[in-house]
Amino acid sequence: MAETLIKNADIVLTMDDARRELKGADILIRDGVIAAVGQGLETQGATVHANGRIVTPGLVNTHHHLYQTLTRAVPGAQDALLFGWLQRLYPIWARFGPEEMFISAQVGLAELALSGCTLTSDHLYLYPNGSRLDDTIAAAQEVGLRFHATRGAMSIGESDGGLPPDALVENERAILEDSVRVIDAFHDPNPGAMVRVGVAPCSPFSVSRDLMRDAAILARDKGVMMHTHLAENDEDIAYSIEKFGCRPGQYAEDLGWTGDDVWHAHCVKLDGQEIDLFAQSQTGVAHCPCSNCRLGSGIAPIREMRDAGVNVGLGVDGSASNDIGNLMGEARQTMLLQRVKNGADAMSAREALEIATRGGAQVLGRDDCGQIAVGKRADIALWDAQTVENAGSWDPAAVVLAGPQKVRDLFVEGHQVVADGQLVTIDLGATIRRQNDLAQRLAN
Repeated sequence: MAETLIKNADIVLTMDDARRELKGADILIRDGVIAAVGQGLETQGATVHANGRIVTPGLVNTHHHLYQTLTRAVPGAQDALLFGWLQRLYPIWARFGPEEMFISAQVGLAELALSGCTLTSDHLYLYPNGSRLDDTIAAAQEVGLRFHATRGAMSIGESDGGLPPDALVENERAILEDSVRVIDAFHDPNPGAMVRVGVAPCSPFSVSRDLMRDAAILARDKGVMMHTHLAENDEDIAYSIEKFGCRPGQYAEDLGWTGDDVWHAHCVKLDGQEIDLFAQSQTGVAHCPCSNCRLGSGIAPIREMRDAGVNVGLGVDGSASNDIGNLMGEARQTMLLQRVKNGADAMSAREALEIATRGGAQVLGRDDCGQIAVGKRADIALWDAQTVENAGSWDPAAVVLAGPQKVRDLFVEGHQVVADGQLVTIDLGATIRRQNDLAQRLAN
């Protein structure tokens, strides 16, 4: 029986059902689960002293493309809208192989961990030169984050009227067969699972209607979740109306892509009817505010979604469209954009943090994560309240407002992944050096 005691935190923002904020509190971790929360707790195991620390649940990232950490700030893609951005990057991604997928995933996961993230999904939708979903799962297992890998796909190339080059698309039968393989090999449906697998055709403009429908049937047969991009920008809406004769929300509903086992990325351009559809069907949304700003896609109607009852989580999106993978930064940006759109009282710091923790866990179907409460998994972030960013703050619980944006200590399933601000599970320096070598080779 392994125990760890987090002792005497300045404040614990539990995000439990009562949204308790506990001063001078302890958290007892036993075998990967939170065993007790209170004061005066004791253990025979390890003790982590949390004086001067703000403690939150680990943050949850509901949308990422980890392979893109190798293509940050690419010239020609820095100032493009979505479709032009993709057309600039597709030929570069076509040169990736298994090592590029593995190393880029490790770098992206390390960056997430240092921003307080304990659970992340990843949307991998291209598999050039022998790459497999297995490469990113192996990276997550070494870094130590809880990982929801999704088997993405593209099947309609340029010659068939799609956006991706023909070299990056796959046969649809092969896509479904490999989806079955990775689900059978890696998906763990049990509480506390460290790896889950979802089914995730890339987008309505890169796969066929048949694949969207068949993927939904497969996912429900296997009992796994479904994910794709939807309604990201004006181009996306225009494409849907031209090609399908309807808006993206209707297209999704027609093909079985609504329900509590589905979450869509972006949804910047959902209208009122689509928001109501998602609320009634309990369809989730991965909100990616920094990426949406970077690509000029717009401000997603998150206030309206939340008020209607839509489940919303945060996503950093890929590093080729965000450049930064800091989930606390996404929480702050979410709050600021909703205020820009709806007024200074539109979203509080605490609501933004809730979306980043229990909101994301709910979107990913993880009622065992996202809270500091007895019986929940021990995914916990400790933030240093003594940093220059927080100096003079009258309300340390408003960590989204004042920072810091990098975590001091991080526990996943009770195991320490970050200690004193340093990743302790892999040799990050060596990984960064290899990443830069690979990026330079691609650039050349």
